[in-house]
Amino acid sequence: MSGAEHELSVTAYVAAPRDLCWRVWTERKADWFCPKPWRAEVIAEDMRAGGRSAVQMFGPDGEDTGPMEGVFLEVVPGERVVTTDAYRVGWLPQTPFLTAIWSFADEGEGTRFTATARHWDAEAKQRHLEMGFHPGWDQMIAQFKALAESVAVAA
Repeated sequence: MSGAEHELSVTAYVAAPRDLCWRVWTERKADWFCPKPWRAEVIAEDMRAGGRSAVQMFGPDGEDTGPMEGVFLEVVPGERVVTTDAYRVGWLPQTPFLTAIWSFADEGEGTRFTATARHWDAEAKQRHLEMGFHPGWDQMIAQFKALAESVAVAA
C-alpha cells in the first residue's frame, strides 16, 4: 500500500474546540457516523492498539450491513485514531478493505477534522467510490460538523 495513491479523504473545519470534537467522536458516534436516514450502532470500541472496533449500520428499509469488524492500530487522544478491517481482535487476519484515519488538528478557534480511507489497491478504492464514498462520507462529515458545533453552542 502506497498511502495517498489509493486514498480517499474528506475534511471540514468545525467551529468547536478539538477536545469537544474528540468527545463527539468518541461518545456520540451513533449520532453522526453514517449518512441519515441510515443509523449506526456501536457494538464495541476498545480504543487501544489491538482493541476491537465494531460498528453495524441499518438502513431505513431494513438493510443491515452486518458488523464491520476491525481493530484499532493507533489511538492518540484528541489527535488521531487509526483503525483497519485487515484484522479481527487477536490479530486474526481477514480480507482487508481499508484503513481509516481520523484526525483532529487545531485551526484558528476551531478544529480541522479529516477522515481518510486508505485502500490496499486501485480496485478497492474504485469499489469504495462506486459504493458512494462521495456523497456518503461527505454527508457523514457534515453531520459530525453540525453535531459538534451544536454541542459547542450548548456548552
